[in-house]
Amino acid sequence: MRRFWTEVSVAEEAAGFGVRLDGKPVRLPGGAVLAVAHRPLAAAIAGEWRAANATVIPDDLPLTRLAGAAIERVAPDPDALRRNLLAYGETDLLCYRADAPAGLASRQHEDWQPWLDWAAERYGARLMVTHGIMAVTQPAAAMQALAGALAMQDEWALAGLGVAVPALGSLVLGLASVGGAIDPAAAHGLARLDEAWQEQSWGIDAEAAVRREAVARDVASAVEFVTLTRA
Repeated sequence: MRRFWTEVSVAEEAAGFGVRLDGKPVRLPGGAVLAVAHRPLAAAIAGEWRAANATVIPDDLPLTRLAGAAIERVAPDPDALRRNLLAYGETDLLCYRADAPAGLASRQHEDWQPWLDWAAERYGARLMVTHGIMAVTQPAAAMQALAGALAMQDEWALAGLGVAVPALGSLVLGLASVGGAIDPAAAHGLARLDEAWQEQSWGIDAEAAVRREAVARDVASAVEFVTLTRA
């Protein structure tokens, strides 16, 4: 998309706070006016449009895209996304540990276990750990607790989780990130622990590094989005 606007402003719309380009409202793909319930989020979205270059790509507007997802996809059926996110809890990255090498197994325990302990304390979700390629069936009580944690999330938080959780491969890290318990960069570092370990032996793959940076940006934007809805 070519930049066609000069002035960007935040304005009150019927459904909340919207962004206007040269006085005209930004509209979502479905045609509705983009309007969010939180002025800080609207101001940050306006900042994206204000900072846009002559040629605009979707990656330039992560908060705008998340707002559109919350309004058009999540709000009509939030339980559908809750179910999808809960599935990540059933196979949470933090629960799957290496048998070997010993150094990696030790690092996983040291870095990951505190966050499983956090989930148990914060939500009452005590997840089981497995090693090697063996799958583990999580206790029904733990899954119920995680379902309860997701039930407390509104459409805005769910939209952020919908990006952060798949990116991290962990519902626990996603909840911790959007809840402010862990910095998004630190959460991303935990999620790529195995990859970082491999890089120590084999070096850094340039293409993988580019993908990794994109994932880190996605997680950071998702957390920022949720944080702005709670400001």
